[in-house]
Amino acid sequence: MVEMRLPPLNALRAFAAAGRHLSFARAAEELHVTPAAISQQIKQLEDQLGLALFRRSRRGVVLTEAGQACLPGLNEGFRILAEAVARTRTAGGSGTLTVSVAPSFAAKWLVPRLDAFRQAEPEIDVRVSASMQLTDFARDDVDLAIRYGSGRYPGLFVERLMTEAVVPVCSKALMKGRNALTSPDRLRFHTLLHDDSPDLDPSCPDWRMWLKAAKIEDIDWRRGIRFNQSSLVLETAVLGRGVGLAKAALAADDLRAGRLVRPFGKAQPVDFAYYLVCPEARADIPKVARFRRWLAEEAKAA
Repeated sequence: MVEMRLPPLNALRAFAAAGRHLSFARAAEELHVTPAAISQQIKQLEDQLGLALFRRSRRGVVLTEAGQACLPGLNEGFRILAEAVARTRTAGGSGTLTVSVAPSFAAKWLVPRLDAFRQAEPEIDVRVSASMQLTDFARDDVDLAIRYGSGRYPGLFVERLMTEAVVPVCSKALMKGRNALTSPDRLRFHTLLHDDSPDLDPSCPDWRMWLKAAKIEDIDWRRGIRFNQSSLVLETAVLGRGVGLAKAALAADDLRAGRLVRPFGKAQPVDFAYYLVCPEARADIPKVARFRRWLAEEAKAA
């Protein structure tokens, strides 16, 4: 197919503006140029087309038959161009944002905060995809992932959201009564809640490591209830059914609300942290960038 050579865009804009106003002066005001520039652009356009587009008179200008035939299509074309540019400027700034996140982080940290994001960014609808599987951005319909790990995700944009630590937690109810949990050795009277999440973080202590560090050797660290989700450890502890070794970031809201307490011991930092992960090309898409900024502010506040 032979490509049609179009006249210069500036000349077409000058003609469209002059045709709408039937005035070179008013067209010049619209385009922020001089009337002489409008006249020159239209003269060049007429020369290229080999047709007169305006008839000049003492009262001004009027469109010729050729000008009348050309003007509606040009106006429609510039309208379509303007809409396309507007869509380009706002592309990715609204619509649905899909976030892949581990179920426990979704339940205990992200979801309770999402209403604040919706109020701040009402034009962005967040879709939470809770999964322990690593996201395949080439296959999955996911804009951004929040992952707990080492931060080594080759070929992707990676931004650390917040660090993590582990600390014993329990219900206030376990701090009272005959077997009150007033010191680590009294764990012998309570159910141990085990977090068996598949995190593969060798720095994260389990009850065996924690009891050894506390120099307690006569408590069977194997007993108790095991869960494959951190959130289930926390919910069971809230119910007063035992003592959990909890991820501090996930337990923070329950601790602040008084649903859980820290009976003893300092939080022990771990090597893994929470990271925002996405393809490099998507990191600065407006809706992704806005969600990233909001997440960073929430993590800092928390």
